[in-house]
Parts: sequence; structure tokens; C-alpha cells
Amino acid sequence: MAQTEQFTEPAGPGTLVAEVDTVIQRMRAFRHRWPPGDGVAVFHEAYLTTVCTDPVPVSGGGGRGGSAHHGGAARQASGTLEARLAERYLSALSTAEAGGRPPECWRPLLPYRRHPGVRPVQFALAGLHAHVAHDLALAVVDACRTRGCEPAALEGEFERVGDLLASLEERIHDELMPGPDRLRIADPLAHLVSSWSLERAREAAWSAARVLWRLRGLPALAGELRQQTDAGAGLVVRFLLTPSR
Repeated sequence: MAQTEQFTEPAGPGTLVAEVDTVIQRMRAFRHRWPPGDGVAVFHEAYLTTVCTDPVPVSGGGGRGGSAHHGGAARQASGTLEARLAERYLSALSTAEAGGRPPECWRPLLPYRRHPGVRPVQFALAGLHAHVAHDLALAVVDACRTRGCEPAALEGEFERVGDLLASLEERIHDELMPGPDRLRIADPLAHLVSSWSLERAREAAWSAARVLWRLRGLPALAGELRQQTDAGAGLVVRFLLTPSR
């Protein structure tokens, strides 16, 4: 017999703002645990800075109209999905810090985090891919359970969170990518960076989330898909962490 999905009551706007605030505080608590240059810290700092300072569009539909800084309406607009997404990342961090086994997509960052041949922009993009290709799909399902809704009802929030992730990618390129005077066309880093697409990763995450939601009454199949999604994300993360010098 198929299992019946149990939903919690939809959270109110005040709850959503509190959830995002709590996640930000948890992220801040992690930031001083690693030495400078640590690969995980590179991604973490870029992610935290983006969440705290970048504007989030709050218009309807595709979410690309007006904008407001984090707080109030902006957090109400994308609070549930944004909080569930960050919680997936924080769960992986906590598991690793406790000596456990985080999702496969996050594991390559741990042994490579101090590798001298892996540049900061690689660590940041590898973390971003793990977050989008694995965490985002599961966060959509988490948010659907929290809100008691279908994925289609979260499409606007998905686009707004996608804009936040695009801001994170832009920050990574602006702050961590070597300037053109230091990056030769033959440099392997140029090929690594240009081979990855945030847009394609987001599209795949949305498709995976919709399928996982349809499979919620079939836990064995849903678990298999989650495992394959995690393994696929981990493969790309390993590629992005290829030593480039």
C-alpha cells in the first residue's frame, strides 16, 4: 500500500522570516571554524555574504521584477525554500564536522579542501554545484511538505531563490576568478569554469524535484533517484576540483 504523505501546517510570514534569520545565525556560527584558504570556508563565506547582503526579487511570476533587500517582504517571498535549501547545506556541514558521512556530492570538498593545486574559485563553484544539483531538489520537496502544496505552487519561489544563486555565482566570479592578466587561455582553470552552467543545474534540479514529489508514495524508487542525483552531483564536483596548477 502506498504511504500517505503527512503535511505540516503552512508557516506564516513571521515564521518564514524567523526561519531565514535562524539559518543565517547558524551559518555565521560556522564561519570561524576553518583556517583561511580552507576550501569549504571559501564557499561558505561567499554563500553567507550573498544571503546577508544581496537583494531578492519579490515580484510574482518569474520573480524578476522589483527587488528589496533581505528582510520583510523579500524573506516572506522566498523564505520557505531558501530556509530549507540552506538547512540541507548546514546538515551536510554538521554531519562532516561530527565525523559522519555527508551526501556524496559534498564529500570531495573534504579531502581537497587544503589542496594547493585547487584554486579558491574551484572550491566555490564545486560547493555551488553540490548545493544546486543535489540540495535544491530536496529542498523543494522539503518546502512542499512544509507548505502542504505541489511543486508548481513554489515555482515563483524557485525562480527567486534561483536569482539568489545567480548572485552567488556572480560574486564567486567577481571575487575569486583570476583576472585576465593572470588567466591564460590555455590555463585548465578557464576550461573547468566555462564547462559548468548554473542554469542547466537549476533546470535539472527542478525536474528532479517534480519527479521526487510524484514518487513520495514509492520510497524505494524515490530513494534510488535521490542516490543517483547525489552520485551525479558528486561526479561533477570531483571534476570541478581537478587540480589546475
